[in-house]
Amino acid sequence: MNDGAPRLIAFDLDDTLAPSKSAIHPVMGRLLCALAGRIDVAIISGGSLEQFLVQVVDRLPEADAATLSSFHLLPACGTQYYRIGLAGVETVYARSLATDARAEAMAVVEEEARRLGLWETRPWGEIVEDRGSQVTFSALGQHAPVGAKSAWDPTGTKKNALRAAVAARLPELEVRSGGSTSVDITERGIDKAYGMKRLVEQTGIPLDDMLFVGDRLDVDGNDYPVLAMGVPCKAVAGWEDTAAFLRGLILRSGARDSTAG
Repeated sequence: MNDGAPRLIAFDLDDTLAPSKSAIHPVMGRLLCALAGRIDVAIISGGSLEQFLVQVVDRLPEADAATLSSFHLLPACGTQYYRIGLAGVETVYARSLATDARAEAMAVVEEEARRLGLWETRPWGEIVEDRGSQVTFSALGQHAPVGAKSAWDPTGTKKNALRAAVAARLPELEVRSGGSTSVDITERGIDKAYGMKRLVEQTGIPLDDMLFVGDRLDVDGNDYPVLAMGVPCKAVAGWEDTAAFLRGLILRSGARDSTAG
């Protein structure tokens, strides 16, 4: 990239690279690989590794080993860290929340969701998921369609009420609003800012030389901790917005890469 440009760009996943729980568009795959041919590319999300694979990694176009090695995958807000090597996705580290803490978190979030009338009787998949380092509540189920999720709580009132109720009962854990219908529970101090700090440790690239791209940089959004720690950020309103930004960035970096069309 040109002088003054970021050495690493980190992206939120849902509603930044793709619609919630959906695969990236082929255009986004080509743009990400074109970018990774120039600088490091990270994805930080509260989602599971399985989501990263299904939504992004499995949808990337064919690329050389050097390009793929530029990807950093940080599910569960960076409590897990993976790279793409010759043998596929390789683990750098994977922290776990204590078994008893996960069990308590799963019980409490279900109890509070039922009490608040937010427990779906006919969900699309699991409502409460144990991700090892994180427990995630998805109000309509893990595989709910985008339209249903968008309509469930457009103001965030339901999700914020649940987050507050669960947080009051689990003061030793971090309870955060996640995506459009989700609440994430982790160790204290775990958010996307935590993931950015792990990127510094693993890459040696300072935060000032990074850029974070996300759709929820508002004060109540799950991307806000990155902005609050002083990392340069780019707000987007969906994957199409991200794609337009990347096209411009790649074009400014030099000759247009044939994979970025």
